[in-house]
Amino acid sequence: MEKREKKYGLLIIGALLLAAGIILAVVTHNTSYRDSVKTGEELKELTTQISAVQDGDAEGDLDALNARSAQLSDQKLRQERPYSYCLTLVFFALLLTGKGICNAVFGVPEARPRTVRQLAMAGLLAALCYIGFAFFKIDIPVGTEKTAFHFGNVFCVLAALLLGGYWGGLAGAVGMTIGDLTTSYVTSAPKTFLLKLLIGLIVGLVAHRLLKLSRSHSAKYVTGATIAASACGMIFNVIADPIVGYFYKTYLLGVPQDIASTLAKLAAVTTAVNAVIAVIASTVFYLALRPALRKAGLFPEDV
Repeated sequence: MEKREKKYGLLIIGALLLAAGIILAVVTHNTSYRDSVKTGEELKELTTQISAVQDGDAEGDLDALNARSAQLSDQKLRQERPYSYCLTLVFFALLLTGKGICNAVFGVPEARPRTVRQLAMAGLLAALCYIGFAFFKIDIPVGTEKTAFHFGNVFCVLAALLLGGYWGGLAGAVGMTIGDLTTSYVTSAPKTFLLKLLIGLIVGLVAHRLLKLSRSHSAKYVTGATIAASACGMIFNVIADPIVGYFYKTYLLGVPQDIASTLAKLAAVTTAVNAVIAVIASTVFYLALRPALRKAGLFPEDV
């Protein structure tokens, strides 16, 4: 029987971070985020005015109006960041607290050494998730909000296929969250962290716990198992992203329900397209990388 030792350090750290995150989230929501809502209303009115000038229904200096619009957009983004950072901290602290509770109740098995190679692969895949989202996307504006087609999910799934659910999920969550925090999607960062982590866990569970993909199999079995695992993660995302997004935007960001509903419907479309791309591309990449990594002795056998 595997020896386990109960530990409480992670639970204490997680609980402290959770308390700090909640307090800071409340403070920033009542200050900078409320200011961003007012800026958003001003930006919405300005956008309507610009449309009227472009259509010839009103007079005005279009260049000056566009410059003011860009200025307000930057201002709104700066005002949204503190609250988004605090919400991300809350979600991360919840993860640590949950893991800490497991460590305290069930104990921790004897640690297996993690090599520099494994950490490097996780870091590389997190960077690829960031690049896939930040640099390979098509934005779709919806009023002052927007959604996007992107390639980030491709590498989220690939990370879970190569590293397993835990490390792959963390790589996807960290890479995609940084992508949100450093772009105009900053308010989506907490939701992204949660969903991409769950995608990784689901893909890793199906691929390595149920289908034993890390072991030696025929090419036909590996192809089928890869598609099945990738599809499970993306089906979850297609269902969860619009639903979680609607409640997240309505109750945590205060977006009006009609706009949140419209965003949810658009998100369902973009998420479905992203999912199909992710299943196809991640399968192709994994099937190409698997024999090369095995030959080089870099394929993880114990995920």
